[in-house]
Amino acid sequence: MNITPLKRSHILKMAMSSSEQGSSEPFATKAVKITCVVLVYWFVSITMVFVNKYLLASPVLQLDAPLFVTCFQCIMTVLLCFLLNTLAMLCPNLVKFPFIAFDFKVSREVLPLSIVFIGMITFNNLCLKYVGVAFYNVGRSLTTVFNVLLSYVMLKQTTSLRAILCCCIIVGGFCLGINQEGAAGSLSWSGVMFGVMASLCVSLNAIYTKKVLPAVDGSIWKLTYYNNINACILFVPLIIITGELKVLYNFDKLGSHSFWTIMVLGGVFGFAIGYVTGLQIKFTSPLTHNVSGTAKACTQTVLAVSYFEEAKTVLWWMSNLLVLIGSFAYTWVKGLEMKRVQAQTLNKNQERNEAKV
Repeated sequence: MNITPLKRSHILKMAMSSSEQGSSEPFATKAVKITCVVLVYWFVSITMVFVNKYLLASPVLQLDAPLFVTCFQCIMTVLLCFLLNTLAMLCPNLVKFPFIAFDFKVSREVLPLSIVFIGMITFNNLCLKYVGVAFYNVGRSLTTVFNVLLSYVMLKQTTSLRAILCCCIIVGGFCLGINQEGAAGSLSWSGVMFGVMASLCVSLNAIYTKKVLPAVDGSIWKLTYYNNINACILFVPLIIITGELKVLYNFDKLGSHSFWTIMVLGGVFGFAIGYVTGLQIKFTSPLTHNVSGTAKACTQTVLAVSYFEEAKTVLWWMSNLLVLIGSFAYTWVKGLEMKRVQAQTLNKNQERNEAKV
């Protein structure tokens, strides 16, 4: 299950299509393709959140087994990886997928990342279980802040003042959102804490992914495969310890076809989000992808408020706006900084070449 997102340069490799956008392609054709890709990304991402919310906290299901739901989605990811691997061997011209064969040594090397990965997807689902879909984006908004903190603590990378100011805007929106949820009587401190932990694990996941990628030959698909296999194994004792086996035993819809259809659907969308994310970056750019993600989060919030018929104050909407503005501004600032570094590197290389001549 890939809920959350890896480093953008790594996710890009997840796009299975090997065709590149031709420079001679008509603008109208490019625009149609980009629009379709963005719409697919929005559909998959938003649908996945609503499906997971139903599985985790629906009063109709009344299933209090978030670890089981998360574990099943990991199982679905492993099965889909195996299916694509088989199709790639049978139809190599139609399906592009790296050859995957389980190696215990590789699995052991990936294990530290898998522990962080388990924390990421578990806390993510627990946050969604206890907070509304409308507040979900704010509840998990501190990923960018943790990226800055962990980059400094673990990688000794400093951050510009402008980027730090963007993080302050995000923190301000997060705090205002908590205040307004509390004023409305719908605040869940458990959900907030799970959201903070999920944000922390997303940041740690990105850092550890860099370290572990060489063990899987730089393949995100292989990393996904081993991560989810390890997760499936590690989830078993957690499910037993938390007493979810008893919950499942007493669950009256365990034999329902509709329940398992929704479960499978959640697993498929959890697997698909990684692919469509890479596809969107491939057809646009990392910056455009982040802008699209920001717009998608806004749309998701509006849809949730409308669907659940919730009444929100102006300050509540302001908290969401601050988080969105801060996230977009951070992406924009980092994009400008990367361009500046690339330009400086290019100029230095040119000066060296001229000096040699």
